[in-house]
Amino acid sequence: MERWIGRVAVVTGASAGIGAAICKVLLEAGMKVVGCARRVQKIEELAKDWEKLPGKLYAYKCDMESEQDIIGMFTWIAEHKELGKVDICINNAGMSTSETLLEGKYENWKKMMNINVVGLCLCTKLSIESMQKNNINDGHVVMISSMSGHRVPPSPSTRFYAATKHAVTALIEGWRQSVRELNTQIRISGLSPGLVQTEFQEAMTGDKEKAKMIHDSVHCLQAEDMAESVKYILSAPPHVQIHDILVRPTQQRS
Repeated sequence: MERWIGRVAVVTGASAGIGAAICKVLLEAGMKVVGCARRVQKIEELAKDWEKLPGKLYAYKCDMESEQDIIGMFTWIAEHKELGKVDICINNAGMSTSETLLEGKYENWKKMMNINVVGLCLCTKLSIESMQKNNINDGHVVMISSMSGHRVPPSPSTRFYAATKHAVTALIEGWRQSVRELNTQIRISGLSPGLVQTEFQEAMTGDKEKAKMIHDSVHCLQAEDMAESVKYILSAPPHVQIHDILVRPTQQRS
């Protein structure tokens, strides 16, 4: 990770869970990290907690449904005297509801597509444009996807979510081909976790007890496990393309 010291990373959905754990790993590596989320105050609190780490965390309020917010963030980075560019983009933000396809509402399908797919794509595009503008030939984009991007889960409440993550699986390869066409050494990678013990289940179900029951059903992955996987991806030598890492809890059946 030595080559990343002093360089700039963007992490979406950075206020908790996997996003926050990734921020910490990058800060430990000496990076300047722009953590963005709607709950920006939580990132500001993390920045205070981690101020003694080698890197520096910059909190930025950004709604991944908003094109204006996303463009504004990348403009802010470009104009910031301590930042100025993007070397790494970690597309971590994502959401789901607990509705079945038959129960699904148009506004929730649209929200999932905007956050899980369209916002991810825009952050990737703007990151690569920043890399090209600043002659960064070894940048890296990591898309946090899901095991649900590789199979439709048996749970009827996550099947539209699975469709959005199948789109991410296609985009990992689509963007990989696109940067090859640019004749750069920029790399695109994915990380597809199974069940991770974070706030995601409670946010999806709106039920703290149900989320606890899901987490208690197996020995879950932890956010720190996923952060270590991202560290592994970023540590690979320039000639190694890590395409997508699939990680399940050992006890997870599907």
